[in-house]
Amino acid sequence: MFVELRGLSLSSSKRMLSVVLCIMCCIHYGKSQTCTDGFTFDRRSRQCMDIDECRILPDPCRGDMQCVNQNGGYLCMPRGLYSQSYGRNSPRPYPEPSYPEEPYPDRSLGYSETYSAPVAPVVPGSGPGPGPSYPIVSRSTPCLLGYTFSADGTCVDVDECEAESHQCNPTQVCINTAGGYTCSCTEGYWLVGGQCQDIDECRYGYCQQLCANVPGSYSCSCSPGFLLNTDARTCQDVDECVTDPCSHGCLNTYGSFMCTCDEGFELAADGTTCNDLDECSFSDFLCQHTCVNAPGSFSCVCPSGYYVYEDGRSCEDLNECESGNNTCTTEQVCFNFQGGYTCLNPLRCDPPYIELSDNQCMCSAENPACRDRPFTVLYRHMDLSSGRSVPADIFQMQATTRYPGAFYIFQIKSGNEGREFYMRQTSNISATLVLARPIKGPKTVVLDLEMVTVNNVINFRGSSIIRLTIFVSEHPF
Repeated sequence: MFVELRGLSLSSSKRMLSVVLCIMCCIHYGKSQTCTDGFTFDRRSRQCMDIDECRILPDPCRGDMQCVNQNGGYLCMPRGLYSQSYGRNSPRPYPEPSYPEEPYPDRSLGYSETYSAPVAPVVPGSGPGPGPSYPIVSRSTPCLLGYTFSADGTCVDVDECEAESHQCNPTQVCINTAGGYTCSCTEGYWLVGGQCQDIDECRYGYCQQLCANVPGSYSCSCSPGFLLNTDARTCQDVDECVTDPCSHGCLNTYGSFMCTCDEGFELAADGTTCNDLDECSFSDFLCQHTCVNAPGSFSCVCPSGYYVYEDGRSCEDLNECESGNNTCTTEQVCFNFQGGYTCLNPLRCDPPYIELSDNQCMCSAENPACRDRPFTVLYRHMDLSSGRSVPADIFQMQATTRYPGAFYIFQIKSGNEGREFYMRQTSNISATLVLARPIKGPKTVVLDLEMVTVNNVINFRGSSIIRLTIFVSEHPF
């Protein structure tokens, strides 16, 4: 008689039972302390006792398989097949397994086939007392469940997966085991309600940045500015500055980069190129005279007769007389003024005046022609810039000789036709020439400033003239 069960083959064989009984007797009555695998020596009874692997081993069976202890070993059987305990004295028939009515039930733990009620068991050491805690095979069982006879008469495992005798549903994968098989899901899937469903790995943060779930797997990617590492999960920053994306300077940042511009330039709208900054358009006061823009900078330019000062912005008069950059002869005198110069001819006194010094003419009192003429004419020169604020004190004259009982009168005798000037007496012996109105250049103004000396004690009245030549320069700024 032959009964086929999932994971166990039971048949009747007197020879096999005899071998099992012989081995059990040798173990129980051996005097040595060395026992075979599956047994341990009990010092008290001085016998080899069976090890209950189902009790002492953690999870000896995979998945939902039931661990069934045997003498010297154990079996992993489907729970539905061995859901009832074995009686001690009267064996019970095994229940017929029932399965849920679904197209593909959960077979991740294997599939059990129909099991017929066993024949009367053969128990080693028959007699009164409790029966064994493992299934009792019949005398006609040559191989365990899940095994079959080979050509040489030994029991070999039945590969249910290769024989396609398993009951795994199409979404599962059959995995052969010793004496049985299991139904599992491939990597990237898990078993839900008897079906293998895709695991969404992206929910568990497998990727550092971007994650795309695909059936049975997932794919990691990186945001712009990052590169996927060799582990296919993490990302590293890309140094974009290595490729010189900027026209001037480049600053790498985490996940991006930033372009910088040299001084005098500003970043364009595209974020990579630089445009020249027109500094001259910022203010009219950047330069004292003229601002000239240049790529990345600017420069100040001064008019003719001036040079750019050390600050690079203001203009200073160029003294052509000191620098020698003039056209005056050796007989002439170079006179510098704002923005230019002039060459003064040697002093020539008109008769009846005679030359008293290099800048003064005198008319002698003994000369009848000098009567009613100024006693002396002193020549002076000065420069004046256009646009000077008014009123402004520009020149001062003073009596050099004082006479007892005399007083002095200061006035502009000639040259003030436009009434731009007037004299303000500051003491009884001095006065100041005041610019009363703005004056525009370039032009030359000659003023005769007269000082009248009056002495009523000796009945004397005389005068002296300062001939002031004013070079009015054009206001360049």
